[in-house]
Amino acid sequence: MAAGGFCKLPNGRVVVALNLPSPAAREGLTGPFADVRVLVHAHNRARALTRLRNLGLRAVYLRGNAAPPTPDEITAVLHHPDGLIWRTAPDNGVPSGPVAVPELWRPIRALLRGAAA
Repeated sequence: MAAGGFCKLPNGRVVVALNLPSPAAREGLTGPFADVRVLVHAHNRARALTRLRNLGLRAVYLRGNAAPPTPDEITAVLHHPDGLIWRTAPDNGVPSGPVAVPELWRPIRALLRGAAA
């Protein structure tokens, strides 16, 4: 089951955050793209999950609120025109190199296009 959570905004909308296995991981590939963190901005939780399912991520469910979005994640998704972004999931704070540089958020099209190639 994917870890995730949500945050209700003052205007009534929600931001949903989910840690999912990437499409590359489904094909048996491992490495830096094993898990991704997906953020969705929508009117409610059901619509946020419907947006992901319409893109082909069919088995996406949100149970509980174990990993809600951080304030930085909320700001990132609110400033993106599509309101649907992703990046590789953090490895519990373990840096991958000499200097841990935070990865930039990417539009969801980049994830789905990478899986199709």
